[in-house]
Amino acid sequence: MSEAEMQYVYAVGLGDPGLGGTTVPVTGVDGGAVRAVGGGRGLTALVSAVPADRFAEEHLAPQLEDLERLEAIARAHHAVVDAAFATATVLPMRLATVYRDQARVAAMLDEQHPHFEELLRTLDGHVELGVKVYAEPRAAAAAPEPEPAPASPGRAYLQRRRAERRLAQDTYSAARDTAERAAGLASALASARAVHRPQQGEWSAGRGENVANEAYLVPRRDVDRFRTELGALALETPGVTVEVTGPWAPYSFAGGGAR
Repeated sequence: MSEAEMQYVYAVGLGDPGLGGTTVPVTGVDGGAVRAVGGGRGLTALVSAVPADRFAEEHLAPQLEDLERLEAIARAHHAVVDAAFATATVLPMRLATVYRDQARVAAMLDEQHPHFEELLRTLDGHVELGVKVYAEPRAAAAAPEPEPAPASPGRAYLQRRRAERRLAQDTYSAARDTAERAAGLASALASARAVHRPQQGEWSAGRGENVANEAYLVPRRDVDRFRTELGALALETPGVTVEVTGPWAPYSFAGGGAR
């Protein structure tokens, strides 16, 4: 290891053999080999070497502003976290968490031990599931409607516009009601809830407007029940979609990783 290299940290675990065995079956950022670095108090971090001339603080910002480069880093980061999460309880670290060398990684583990240990105990035996609710008035319009009475072209146009506005208002109102019911059902089965900003643009393309975007920390034993009960809501109202995603590593409940 040289001063030309730094240590990229993906996740932290609590003395789990799955991490200590350094058996993560993927490579890290820029193809770097992933290995375990232990602290003195039982915590383990998954790291890989990255070049200092690209990941030192003064060089990192331009990479994160380049969307193509940012996507490549994010994909590698999530691949390592997901592979580790498949065999152990892990605390995902923030994207692009980098330390000067292994000694500093070990020191960070010891300094953050009480905080990390509490988070890992909370996450043990849990997964993250996402719940998204969408409103799509055009899908609601697909339901059969009574044949309208004959009217002049102008009157018919105004009637159609009023009907469209009413349909949109009704659909968004139904979506908000569904989101509240979904939150109630999900919260009853989950250990924790995180409310995210609704997605826009390409992230919600084809599904309508995203009116609720939340994450729940769910015990593994309740994942099927969670999917079944939330999935039933999706069938109740035309124009309203409920999407359950995951299971994921608990990114929304990692407490920001290192403080």
